Amino acid sequence: MNLGVHHLRAIVAVADHRSFTLAAAHLGVAQSSLSRTVLEAERRLRTPLFQRSTRRVALTADGEAVVAVARGVIEHVDTGLEHIEGYLAGTRGSITIATLPSLAATLLPPVIRRYQQLHPDVVLHVEDNLSDQVAEHLQSGRADLALTTDPEDSDDYSVRPIAEDSFFLAVHPDHRYAGAETVNWTDLQTEPLIAFGPASSIQQAVGRALREADVSPATIVRAQNVAAIAGLAASGLGVAPVPGFVLPLMRFAGLSFVPLFPERSRTITLVHHRDRPLSPAVKAWVDVVDQHLGAQPEHLPGVRWIHPNKRPGL
Repeated sequence: MNLGVHHLRAIVAVADHRSFTLAAAHLGVAQSSLSRTVLEAERRLRTPLFQRSTRRVALTADGEAVVAVARGVIEHVDTGLEHIEGYLAGTRGSITIATLPSLAATLLPPVIRRYQQLHPDVVLHVEDNLSDQVAEHLQSGRADLALTTDPEDSDDYSVRPIAEDSFFLAVHPDHRYAGAETVNWTDLQTEPLIAFGPASSIQQAVGRALREADVSPATIVRAQNVAAIAGLAASGLGVAPVPGFVLPLMRFAGLSFVPLFPERSRTITLVHHRDRPLSPAVKAWVDVVDQHLGAQPEHLPGVRWIHPNKRPGL
């Protein structure tokens, strides 16, 4: 048996209208063409589907059964075609974004909200992990895009700066530095340090800043979770250098945040693998990111947004 969708559409149209003339008008084809299509379907099925007379067209018992199946097939095909059309238009599909936990909680939410308003049928997946896992997800193709810092220096990637966030010292409100205008990195030599784990992009940036300042404070504890760092600092156990995008996640602890001097900052980048073309849905996501940045996003302490007109394209 070799029936095409056009055969099924012809059969269903005739069944619905009980007229070859009306069915042909509905499908926008000539009546003679429609008649040939139905006859060809009956020949291939080896059974008549309609009882024809000069006054009426009626379904046979076999015709009733075939039409019931044909309706389901046509619905399935039309749904699939709508998905393909939506995918190509960027209104359907899915996007996976690999990012750092602090960016997933602060930078992404307003962008996701705007994107979902424009593209409600696109499914968004956010994979928040440490920087090396973010890079691994992008390299393996598990993620379409990455929002991260210090991406691998490679011709395989297209990198766009999105923002920069400078570092602050998180201290207990009774700490002697709590009311200071700035704290010098060299002042940390005598302070017990609460640090992120070595795999953290934050700790990698802090380590570079401490080496440049030629200081090596005693680290009393390490933790991966921002909330844990905040809680430890709030207990007065030590101080914690943290970047701007992390500050909103530590407010619950009642800490004071003092700018560190000289200023050290991270560059937040949107990264895409050059060998993997962007799907229409992902291109639409990048457009929304640019619109968000161009519309002057919410001010966050220590964060400088980079306008899309001031950076190269993805």
